[in-house]
Amino acid sequence: MSNRDRQKQKADDFLALHHAPTILILPNAWDVVSGKIFELEGFKAIGTTSAGISSTLGYADGQKMSLAENIEVVQRIVHCTTLPVSADIEAGYATSIEGVVEAAHAVLDVGAVGLNLEDSTGDPTTPLFDIALQQDKIKAIREMALANGIHLVINARTDVYLLNDQSSQSLRHAIDRGNAYKEAGADCIFVPDVGSLDKNAIAILVKEIDAPINVVAGATMPPISELQDIGVSRVSVGPRPMRAVLSLLRKIAKELMTTGTYTLMTESSITYSEINRWLTREKSNDA
Repeated sequence: MSNRDRQKQKADDFLALHHAPTILILPNAWDVVSGKIFELEGFKAIGTTSAGISSTLGYADGQKMSLAENIEVVQRIVHCTTLPVSADIEAGYATSIEGVVEAAHAVLDVGAVGLNLEDSTGDPTTPLFDIALQQDKIKAIREMALANGIHLVINARTDVYLLNDQSSQSLRHAIDRGNAYKEAGADCIFVPDVGSLDKNAIAILVKEIDAPINVVAGATMPPISELQDIGVSRVSVGPRPMRAVLSLLRKIAKELMTTGTYTLMTESSITYSEINRWLTREKSNDA
């Protein structure tokens, strides 16, 4: 099977996971080894986290890194896993339709089979892109992917709740944007929040948006079993695992500087040889 045929099959498999009886738990990797751990623990696909990748490259989140820097990490993750990979390309690193399509094409070029595209502008005066413009971006991405013979899975993200979670109109606004993005060709609608989505609101999103719904795991989010009962199709974790890893690293640093002991650094540690086995095996397979 050619690389393109394998990519096409991964894309089809990834799309099917959004319509499976069991909810898709999509962990978000920020480098090769985090992606490898997710693969070894039995996940069926991997997403990337732009916030996590940005941090490892020395940038704050919010399109501060370049498309090329993001895609280089995505490519490394794709080459070191057998799973479908979906790339977080933020708002596409461009405001024009052509620029966003270029970003989506870069995702396909490195072997990924899905993408997240958000509707935040980064401008507090007009925080969300116009719905019609966002629809045109999605339509253009779909046309480009179909021309390349691959069903790139578009996870269209609306940041209504992230930007204005206190508004009584947020739910209606998210529904309207979600249905508009689905009409334009999105496969899944992502409504991230900051703890403002309760079970009732999630159930309404599932009922009112004519597409699979993606929510993000967090301290106030219902457990995955309850999300499945509600009808959520996909749950991702964003940069939270990356931040948890950094929290452990900070505790290790504090232990070294205070007690001068090594407990946190050595207990339950993955071995040097195990990590080398993961990466050597992948390198030999690529060769």
